[in-house]
Amino acid sequence: MEKLSPIIEPTALVELDPTTFVLVDASAGSKARYDENHLNGALYIDLNTDLAHIEDFAVGGRHPLPSLQQFTKVLKQFGIAKGTRVIIYDDKNGGNAAARFWWMLKAIGHEQVQVVNGGFNAAIVAGFPTSSSIEAPKTVEDYQLTEWALPLADINEVETASKTGNQVIVDVRDKNRFDGLTEPIDLIAGHIPGARNIPFTENLDENGFFLAPALLKEKYTAALKDIPSDQVIVHCGSGVTACHMLLAMDYAGLSIPKLYVGSWSEWSRNQKEMVLGV
Repeated sequence: MEKLSPIIEPTALVELDPTTFVLVDASAGSKARYDENHLNGALYIDLNTDLAHIEDFAVGGRHPLPSLQQFTKVLKQFGIAKGTRVIIYDDKNGGNAAARFWWMLKAIGHEQVQVVNGGFNAAIVAGFPTSSSIEAPKTVEDYQLTEWALPLADINEVETASKTGNQVIVDVRDKNRFDGLTEPIDLIAGHIPGARNIPFTENLDENGFFLAPALLKEKYTAALKDIPSDQVIVHCGSGVTACHMLLAMDYAGLSIPKLYVGSWSEWSRNQKEMVLGV
């Protein structure tokens, strides 16, 4: 089977036979927009209910991963089986929630998955048709899952890294949130001690498209120097936009680092040491 780039250009999407892939709209908080207008054939996946199992923000953060059993049901609901080509988009610049679903599929060993460069608007500009119709998924067998195959870090591992420096912690939130100057979502503004700030928005050009793989490779090679990816822990606010960095690194041909899903939303609710804003 052909190895796919993790990013698909809108012009290439337009040229595909729509019967050869499952198209998923992962636009967080945009169900009303989806009902009015979405890419033709796309199924809407909900970040909060399909791509997370939310209970206590202090245990796993605002968007903890669902169990493998729960994720199996989601995949079946969306007509995704092993070998299904899945193409994901969202309506935010850079594809934040789309990157989360991409990572989750990659993390179960699903290789045939791509994110639309530029997302919803770019696909429309490229000529992809839209619709307000209710879309029906294909009927498929259960997807047999045994483990998350991509590396994860929990709050204890992150705390050890913060105290000892044995691993590099990367925070992809914007600089004002990292510096503790503003916090629009969580209860406390600041960052994990020892973390480096590499905002995920720096993966994109001025039009909201991913930088070329060679530029992303140069950027992350310089930022992380010779640190092996298995010694890098990436987080954000709740384990969603962190996946944007992981997607960018994969697009650049680099190994995928560890994801700390709980991120700042979990860390800041557990009486852990924090660097707070002025």
